[in-house]
This record gives sequence, C-alpha cells and structure tokens, in this order.
Amino acid sequence: MKKELVVKDNVLIEASYNLDLIEQRLILLAIIEARESGKGINAHDPLSIHAESYINQFGVHRNGAYQALKNASKDLFVRQFSYQEKRSKGLANVTSRWVSEIAYIEDAACVELIFAPAIIPLITRLEEHFTSYELEQVSKLNSGYAIRLYELIIAWRSTGKTQVISYDDLRKKLGVLDQEYKVKADFKKRVLDSSLKQINEHTDITVKHEQHKTGREITGFSFTFKQKPQLKNIKKPQQRDPNTIDLFSKMTDAQRHLLASKLSRLHEMSEYSVGNESFEDLAKRLAEKLLDEKFFNSVKPLFDQIDYKPY
Repeated sequence: MKKELVVKDNVLIEASYNLDLIEQRLILLAIIEARESGKGINAHDPLSIHAESYINQFGVHRNGAYQALKNASKDLFVRQFSYQEKRSKGLANVTSRWVSEIAYIEDAACVELIFAPAIIPLITRLEEHFTSYELEQVSKLNSGYAIRLYELIIAWRSTGKTQVISYDDLRKKLGVLDQEYKVKADFKKRVLDSSLKQINEHTDITVKHEQHKTGREITGFSFTFKQKPQLKNIKKPQQRDPNTIDLFSKMTDAQRHLLASKLSRLHEMSEYSVGNESFEDLAKRLAEKLLDEKFFNSVKPLFDQIDYKPY
C-alpha cells in the first residue's frame, strides 16, 4: 500500500488557527498532491484535490462530499493562521491566509488552490525540524480538534512526551474560539478527552495526559505517548465488536431520530448537508443513514461530543 506522507514545518504545527474538519482535510490532501505529483508548492501553480480522492481517503458519502468541498473552498479562503518568527529586528508575530486563491470546478468535481506565500516555506520536502506522518493515521479522525492534537503531540515523537502546554495556548493551537467551551470542564470533556479517545482508537500512538495546576486551577497540560506495536501482515477474519452490534441492532426509531438530531448540529456532519438545508432536514436524512451499520459505526466516535447515551 502506498504511504501518503504529510510533512509540515513544526512552526506550522505550533501555529494558532481555526479550521473545521473538511478544511483541514483539504489542506492535508493538497500537501500530499504537491509531494506525490512532484510539483512542489509555489505561489503560482494550483494544486488539484479531486472529490474522488477525498471520498476514498476519508470514507465519506459521495452525495454530501461534493457540496462539502464546494462550501469548504469558500470558507478556506478567509481562514488565517498566526505564528511567531525570528527576524533581524526581533520576534515577529505573523498572520497570513492559508491560500491566495481557491476555486471549485463543478464539472470536474475538484478544488484547485494556491497556497499563500507565507505558508510555502513551511510545507516543503525538507525533513529538518519537520514532523512527518502518514495521512492514514488521521483519516479516521472525525474531529478537527483531534487532527490538530495528533499533530501537536507527534511533533515530540523523538522524546515521547511534550512540554507543558498552557491551557490558553492549547486552546489557540487547537483552534477553539474564545466564545467556545469557556468552562474548563467543558473544554476538557468535549475537546480534549474526546480527541484523545479518537487518537488512541484510530492512530498509531497511545496517549496519556497530565493536568498541571496552580493552586486548584488547571493552568496547563502535558502529554506522554508511545507507538503502538506494529501488527504483522497476517489477515485475520474481522471480528465485530459485540457492544457496537448491540447499540446498532437495539436502537429504536425514537433513539435513531434523537441521535440524528444531535449529530446534525456538529461541524463534522456538514459534509452530508445539501445546499442551505436546515438542521431539521439534515437530521431527517441522517436518521435514514443511521439505518446503515457502516455509517453508524463511522459516527460512533462522535457520541461523546453530543453526550449521547442510548441506554
């Protein structure tokens, strides 16, 4: 199997920015397109991300993928990221767009984008001071926060542990807006714990975190992690989780519609929306999709975010 490698300068890994799940996936696919095609990244030539590639890589539904990419291409143009850079006059606080140009081509079902000049030096083929990982490791993560946290953690792969990251700094680096999850308990439950659960379940590392306090107040977090044992290439019959089977098979219609209603409010479900439909209309379609066991299993990692407990 071809390993699609994502490489980012650690300056970019440490940057503060807010991207939703689909926008992050677009950025990752663009980086891979630049590397795999041999084009590299410059300020003139567009990189193409085809809907088919997006669908295959992340296992999303075809009907919603086209509209999701179309919407994301509009939103991504106005997104910014901030980072610090040493210059001759001192430390510069830099703010830049991600892309200088982006287009969605309806007939070809693809996005074409040109990265902004500031980001080009931060995404190259050079390995020094860079973090590399396979796209496969984050393809099953259903949260933009989880992808960002995974990137932040594996930047410390050589030591297996991070430095203490202040609470405020972690929020910024994960892209949590000031008005979101203001209560620390909510941040910990809905952002941090949920992301760690996904990382531990779906990626190549196992992570534990430690809270750091000043008095009684949580002021920061640190993370220790280790590589999961590499499985031998022996195909075994796939065993189904009996707990998942019970959740799926015993779900009543009322529970299914309640779950669909809760899911419809999440950013992660925007790729399944059609046009400017309401949350209620999206929930109706999600309720139908939840009749499919494969789809049910794909959204199961989101249950913690919506406090969904079927029994």
